Parts: sequence; structure tokens; C-alpha cells
Amino acid sequence: MPKNGNRKGTVETEKNRRGKLPEKSMSFHGRGTMPQPNPGELRRPKTLPELFSNGQSIGGGGTVVPRLTKLLLNVTVQGSLGAVQIIISPESTVSDLIDAAIRLYVKEARRPFLPDSQSSRFDLHYSQFSLQSIGKEQKLISLGSRNFFLCGRKEEEGGFPNGGASCSKEADKVTKPAFHWLKFIGF
Repeated sequence: MPKNGNRKGTVETEKNRRGKLPEKSMSFHGRGTMPQPNPGELRRPKTLPELFSNGQSIGGGGTVVPRLTKLLLNVTVQGSLGAVQIIISPESTVSDLIDAAIRLYVKEARRPFLPDSQSSRFDLHYSQFSLQSIGKEQKLISLGSRNFFLCGRKEEEGGFPNGGASCSKEADKVTKPAFHWLKFIGF
């Protein structure tokens, strides 16, 4: 096992240390050239008293709560895998959100492709399990949620991939029994 004295560089490091001062710099370690009047007291740092020069105080009672300028909302389109993220003003309405969501969905070329990009053919829901759609004139700030589900409305032509049914109509289909003759069989 090698000894510490036999390592390379130990002789060279001793030569390099000979020219250095044994004490550390006084000004670097907080003991500057100015004598301290009382060594037990700490020095107070310099402050900026005019920091709030426009008349505001730090602990003032008249503080104004900042308003939200933008909202980040997630809208999942029916049949799509991920949500579309939209930054929109809180004063906007639900119809503005539907327009923005469809525009961004088409711009990003997401799949499944929408057969029609008119916002009047879509409803906004709180989730995919919510049967009641949100009113188009409601303000976004009053909704209380930031995650929504965009579902196509039923049209006469049935131009949507799911056959054209809206979410509530699909739920009604599921609740109706498919085989009426089963009620005559006694189990």
C-alpha cells in the first residue's frame, strides 16, 4: 500500500505553499479596515427607504387584490386522447371558449378530424359524464372549473363520427333495454 509521502505532487505542493500568507484576508472574511465600535453587535445592512416611493406602504391596509388577467383551461374534445390547453380572458363566455378550442384543435391537426368547425354544432360540458351542457352566455370566471369536455350536438345529417348523437341522447339510449321480450321470461 503506498504511503502518503510517496505520492506524486506532494513535494510540489509544499513548494507552492511557501509563498502564500498564513492568514486569510481580513476584508474578505468580514473584518474590514473600519474598526467596529462594539464587537458584540451585528452591523445593520444598508436598506432602501424609498423602495415604495409611489406612496404605498408595506403593511398598508389599502392593499388591492390583483385580478386574474388570463385563465388556462383544458378542453377535451369527444373522441380525442388529450386535452387542448387554451389561455383565455376570464370575462369571455362559453361560446368564446368553444370557438377557441375548435380553432386550436383544427390548427394542431388533432385526430379524429372534425367534420365541421362551426361552434354552434358543439356543446360544452363539465365532464364526459355530465349530461347537462353549460349555457353559452355564461362567463368563464363564474363556472368554477378549468377542465371541460366538448361534445358534438345532434344534427339531422349525422355528420359526426359517433353517429351525430349528443352526450345526453347517448345516455338515454343506454338506459333503454334493447330486448323487450326478456321481460316475458321468468328467471
